[in-house]
Amino acid sequence: MQRLRELARLVEAVFEELEMTYGGYQRRAGLGCTPGCGACCNNPEVAATPLEMLPLALDIYDRGQAEPTLASLQGYSGFACIHFVRHTLDGSRGECGIYHRRPALCRMFGAAGVSDKQGKARLSVCRTIKQARPAAHLVAISNLEASPPPRLSDGKEKVRQLDYALGQQDLPINEALRVALEKVLLLACYGDGEVNDRVA
Repeated sequence: MQRLRELARLVEAVFEELEMTYGGYQRRAGLGCTPGCGACCNNPEVAATPLEMLPLALDIYDRGQAEPTLASLQGYSGFACIHFVRHTLDGSRGECGIYHRRPALCRMFGAAGVSDKQGKARLSVCRTIKQARPAAHLVAISNLEASPPPRLSDGKEKVRQLDYALGQQDLPINEALRVALEKVLLLACYGDGEVNDRVA
């Protein structure tokens, strides 16, 4: 279990770097997420790797909630991330219930770079941000060469390179958390001989 904890600390360090790089770009460009928007959170197909969900899985385990959370995930048939806290019935407004433990894509998405067919940087901005901040969007596009956005693929690769086995496959976010929790519980039961690795 100690190896998983060390790996989770490395993942969190990369998350902090992503926050500065991608969040910094979005703030400078005026293209940050719209407060209370639930568009992405309402999409259970948003992808993450089990590696990205490892810090959250360990936190859930340490709070003694691993088994109940795993049971909820296995029986969940909702149309959103299981940690999305709805503020409206239709889910158009809400907030992230795991904001400080959210995966890499949630930290990078909104406004970031992607590669076009020629491999050049192209700005990808979610529809909600484009509609809310059209002037900032136009300025960011006009400044693309002078101030290119950080690329999503670079951020994902920074996380993936920490552990190939847990970082190789993107899964729907709820599924990625399930896999990470199963890994934590398996090592807690049969791992490295530690009787109780739970943090008090």
